[in-house]
Amino acid sequence: MSDKTQFQDRMLSLGLARVSEAAALASAGQIGRGDEEAADQAAVNAMRDQLNLLDIAGVVVIGEGERDEAPMLFIGEKVGTGNGPAVDIALDPLEGTSLTAKDMPNALTVIAMAPRGTLLHAPDVYMEKLAIGPGHKPGLVTLTMSPSERVSTLAAAKGCSTNDITVCILDRPRHEELIREVRSTGAAIRLITDGDVAGVMHCAEPELTGIDIYMGSGGAPEGVLAAAALKCMGGQFFGKLLFRNDDERARARKAGITNFDRVYTRDDLVRSDVIFAATGVTTGSLLAGIKREPGWVTLETILMRSKTGTVRRISYRSPVK
Repeated sequence: MSDKTQFQDRMLSLGLARVSEAAALASAGQIGRGDEEAADQAAVNAMRDQLNLLDIAGVVVIGEGERDEAPMLFIGEKVGTGNGPAVDIALDPLEGTSLTAKDMPNALTVIAMAPRGTLLHAPDVYMEKLAIGPGHKPGLVTLTMSPSERVSTLAAAKGCSTNDITVCILDRPRHEELIREVRSTGAAIRLITDGDVAGVMHCAEPELTGIDIYMGSGGAPEGVLAAAALKCMGGQFFGKLLFRNDDERARARKAGITNFDRVYTRDDLVRSDVIFAATGVTTGSLLAGIKREPGWVTLETILMRSKTGTVRRISYRSPVK
């Protein structure tokens, strides 16, 4: 008989899918309604309620914010029944609140779980990110390379022209120079308005999404979630924390970070086996969005385990009550 305090990722994975699905289902009524706050709150409430049904002694390490900023699913909050393995939880109950409110593609609910103490407690600051999919030699591209070097190096490794490379970048004013340099190589760019966890995940399945590489800066907490996804799907991720002021450096110190210049690899951010679930809220390149028909609602979830490298796509159909 297995020890209930051990991280039984196989047994916990379906429960994690249910958590992700509950958050998506709760946000369904807010798709296209223009209220980001209501969409996020619905997802948060449902995710927390479902998490607390799991037999885990969970601690939120990536959540809705610090204790004084978020009423629930705050960093450090204990979740689960307390009867089970000690685990770290990283979550984004609704990645793409504005995407949901505007009924735009690629809104997801996202959650990852790993043994206690193995997910980086990333402060709420920016992170420079770089990601590519599986099948390449370690360190093929690096953060020290210029954007154009990354594109040409990846193209050479793929045996194609730089014109055949597509780069995913968050559409932000801070990325103007990055976009200009990438375009100078002849590479195509897919700009996304929000949702860089999905953006990084796109790299892992280029044949499905058409994305070869992700680069640019975004939230550090989302970097941990993206690294968890890539640990399951395969691929390389590099991240470096970016600080705009002393307050942000203080946040990092509070999170236990002392080396402000460190480049984190995927396995630095996620130091053990991890399970990851994401459910589509609005249809995107990775997942179908919530589909409603008379009397029924259908969701699609991707559920992954790094230990086995398994990737499940689950279609969940539920009667509307």
